[in-house]
Amino acid sequence: MPRAHYLLLLALAAYLLTGLAQVRPEERAVVRRFGKVVARPGPGLWVGLPWGVDRVDRVPVRTVRQLRAGFVPETAADAPDTPPGQLLTGDQNLVNVQLVLDYAIGEADADLDDFVMHRDQVDVALAREAEAAAAEWAAGRGVDEVLLTGNAALPAWVMGRLPDRTAGLRLGVRVQRVSVAGLAPPDEVRAAFEQVTQAQTGIRTKEYQARQEADQRVRQAEALRYKLEQEAEVFRDGQLRQARADAADFLAQLAAFRELKKTNPDALAVMWWDEMSKTLLGMKARGGRVEPLDAHLGKDGLDVTQILSPKRR
Repeated sequence: MPRAHYLLLLALAAYLLTGLAQVRPEERAVVRRFGKVVARPGPGLWVGLPWGVDRVDRVPVRTVRQLRAGFVPETAADAPDTPPGQLLTGDQNLVNVQLVLDYAIGEADADLDDFVMHRDQVDVALAREAEAAAAEWAAGRGVDEVLLTGNAALPAWVMGRLPDRTAGLRLGVRVQRVSVAGLAPPDEVRAAFEQVTQAQTGIRTKEYQARQEADQRVRQAEALRYKLEQEAEVFRDGQLRQARADAADFLAQLAAFRELKKTNPDALAVMWWDEMSKTLLGMKARGGRVEPLDAHLGKDGLDVTQILSPKRR
């Protein structure tokens, strides 16, 4: 009998020890007594009632969890119909999209309670809502835009809509980051899409080369325009200087003539013959024909036909 008593006492002590729980520094705990939450202790030793009365769920609130949502190549072949993550675009094409969600459990009391109550539903609900948000984004765009901009635009779209979609589910988690792990057309049409992508790449390369050539020609035209403007400006300045010099010289001669006319009434005739002499000498120096015309004067005036030389045949 004493031995049975000892065994009974040891069993009772072991049972009572089930009410002890060690909460690690990165954890929070939720204590439920007959299903009702009675405490949310922080890191340290928790002393409560034994198993069957209290249930202690330790929650790693500082651990970031990762979840893959959408298309999974390993399971796509076994899908009876359209596999998860195969989305329909706005122009009736299909694309395979796989997302990676990083999330953490909230540290607020309500978040802890919600996570403990719906622990088994968190990954499924998050994956479903993220795929639904991605399907909404893809449905509003053509396949080319989805494939070209999806890696950058889709994560922001999903991040912006997940809080509203999951608010009523009371999952107790906060999505911290969304990224695209895979974005591609289905295998059946991948080769055709790759050919289209290569053609589009060639088009963009030609467009880039054309823009470069256009910019180069514009720069050359600008340089030529600048050069012509500079030459025109130099020519204009030279012509202005020459015109001013000629005007000043003329004004000086006019002033001299006016002074000379006061003392010599024939000053104008003298100046005219002086200029004519210069003109005749210049013509003769250039090999021109200079001779008096008095011999060709008749009763009707100057006979021009006698001056012109007959044409040689």
